[in-house]
Amino acid sequence: MPDYPANYAALNRSLWNAKTEYHVQSEFYNVPGFLAGESSLNDIELGLLGNISGLHILHLQCHFGQDSMSLSRMGAHVTGVDLSDKAIDTARQLATQLGLDTRFICSDVYALPEHLQQQFDVVFTTYGVLGWLPDMDRWAAVVAHFLKPGGRLVLVEFHPVVWIFDAKFTRETITETETGTYADRTAPIETTSVSWNHSLGEVLGALLKQGLEIEQFEEYDYSPYNCFAELEQTGARQYRLRHLPNKLPMVYSVVAQKWP
Repeated sequence: MPDYPANYAALNRSLWNAKTEYHVQSEFYNVPGFLAGESSLNDIELGLLGNISGLHILHLQCHFGQDSMSLSRMGAHVTGVDLSDKAIDTARQLATQLGLDTRFICSDVYALPEHLQQQFDVVFTTYGVLGWLPDMDRWAAVVAHFLKPGGRLVLVEFHPVVWIFDAKFTRETITETETGTYADRTAPIETTSVSWNHSLGEVLGALLKQGLEIEQFEEYDYSPYNCFAELEQTGARQYRLRHLPNKLPMVYSVVAQKWP
């Protein structure tokens, strides 16, 4: 595991606090459509989740809660967790506005066992989440801690190969300053981020060390989001690399189960 600055969580919290205001207003997140009843979930995760009515779901790194609330609309009992207090405040306001019982907790993933005493049928986490965490072994331990026996992790994440085309392919800690945000390139903000690339071996190996059984692993040659350079839309919520269509994986998914 690479060395990393002790204040990485504080830097990333400030980053996501700054981004939340612009994300809520952006076309990317389409809050008006969401408030009108549209789901923010994609076909990939919907297919993996199946019927979740009545299940207790822990959504790690939920940002301002659209996916968490979409899960609630499907009949699940959902707890969303995020590092950003601004994002969690926004999520709570939206849930109240929509009359949903989605619960939100502001916490770093690693510190969550200090703030939550419950086990869940599903731990859910998707798209651009693992790169904000330095240690996959600690992450997998948190996942295992919160799963009931027989419960499952549903993970959907951007494939490590995409960072080759985004100038971020390194195993070292990535500290960088950027202007704007992926949801609004013109947003008048400048933020510093600390992040990491994690190989598939790191992620799967960490889950196996916790005794979780990998039930399903898939790769997808598209992204549901137009959040990388040189993408072109090839279908509804499908974006592929313009110069390498159908040739490289852009997203992967893992379903892992916890047994007694």
